Amino acid sequence: MNPAFRLSSVYGLMISGLILSWLPSPALAHSAVEAVPRPDQWWKDRHQSFNTRVQEIGAKAQVIFIGDSITQGWENEGKEVWARYYAHRNAINLGISGDRTQHVLWRLDHGNLEGLKPKAAVLMIGTNNSNGEDNSPGQIADGVTGIVRKLRTKLPDTQILLLAIFPRGENYNAQRGKLAMINQVLRRAADGKMVHWIDFGDRFLNDDGTLPSQLMPDYLHLSPQGYGIWAESIEEQLSSILGDKPIKPGP
Repeated sequence: MNPAFRLSSVYGLMISGLILSWLPSPALAHSAVEAVPRPDQWWKDRHQSFNTRVQEIGAKAQVIFIGDSITQGWENEGKEVWARYYAHRNAINLGISGDRTQHVLWRLDHGNLEGLKPKAAVLMIGTNNSNGEDNSPGQIADGVTGIVRKLRTKLPDTQILLLAIFPRGENYNAQRGKLAMINQVLRRAADGKMVHWIDFGDRFLNDDGTLPSQLMPDYLHLSPQGYGIWAESIEEQLSSILGDKPIKPGP
């Protein structure tokens, strides 16, 4: 090999290395987007119960609800409202207490959507990621939008109702502010066609900004009245997607 050519090749590699060293590094992954299961046996059992139920109902399910304990609560404090609004629509509750965005991401890849072809998916997740310094607002928004993308990929004909994360805490607090920042970003994920943004968090608050215990007894989880607000707030959009008659609020 010509020595001059060899020398120029070495210089070329050195220059390329210097250029690469100055380029910005790709964004590092973080916990909110790293799909993982939870180790608890009760969690594994509930996850498996979802897989069994979706196999039983399959394409008959018109709507699915995805989330954490607030969504799981439809089975308890929200059961009467659920019976009125969603039972006849073969709705499926895919909420697990304590779940974060990373756990939902894992579940959606491991059977929770298998065989389903719902017309609508109602998504509300992220409040558990907001505890302390666990995740930043940007990271949580990444996790939620990651779930939206996964739903669009796995259920391309399903319209998504992306709900703003509900306010929490009796009074103004830093965590409420954090959730507000996340919601400002999440609303941009909606396109008005397949992803619809719905924010009714203000309906949970008094005029002075306090959160009444009759709607959230522990200032996080909903009462029966709180679930009524949830159902009423999404009914117009949901019934439009499902193509059925809107259900009027109960007495």
